[in-house]
Amino acid sequence: MEIKENERIDDLEYKGLKIIQRQDGFCFGIDSVLLSDFAKNIKKESIVVDLGTGTGILPILLSAKTQAKKIYGIEIQKDMAEMAQRSVLLNHLENKIEIIPQNIKEITIEKASVDVIVTNPPYKKGETGLKNENISKRIARHEIYANLEDFIQISFQLLKDKGEFYMVHRPERLVDILYELRKNKMEPKKLRFVHSHVGEEPKLILIKAVKNAKPFLSIEKPLYVYTEQGKYTKEILEIYHKNK
Repeated sequence: MEIKENERIDDLEYKGLKIIQRQDGFCFGIDSVLLSDFAKNIKKESIVVDLGTGTGILPILLSAKTQAKKIYGIEIQKDMAEMAQRSVLLNHLENKIEIIPQNIKEITIEKASVDVIVTNPPYKKGETGLKNENISKRIARHEIYANLEDFIQISFQLLKDKGEFYMVHRPERLVDILYELRKNKMEPKKLRFVHSHVGEEPKLILIKAVKNAKPFLSIEKPLYVYTEQGKYTKEILEIYHKNK
């Protein structure tokens, strides 16, 4: 397996999985790990699409956490998609995961053919927030090639009736997310806030929606990342499979 200059292989410490990442580029964070756990109960034999797959972390984790039949990772950055594909080969998952180097707005997957969409999209609007000089990181963090509305509209088009949509995002975009979901007939069904510590404002939100479902939103108990002593909480250790 070819490893290029400025790349490294990271051990995911779960079922022997590994991932290739750039030392100077965008690397996956806890948000993708939490989203993979949030979406782990998807039905057996599901067809899954990850919009904006980046390093391929979500398809790789979901391949082990679920019994999905096929997982497609869509990534606009061709070099990032190529690296993700090498991670798929590294884990011998080429029969289960396919990485497609494509803009989500030009996606060629058949409409109404997908059971589940997962996505960890860019959090910041195109002209807001600090702009990292690294173009790979900037594309991953800012809505440059596709915005929130695009991700949700395309998800509606791809999903079967009653298909499931899972997203991780920032709390400050919650109103926008709920508005776009309902406008596009994607009914929010489950919401969970993620806090670094007890008593602090949430840093992330995990949200599940269902295409053409009836209204009913369940707010789950908060997820806390750290204890008062600054260590991972029991639930985070369980998600990372480090609770032994």
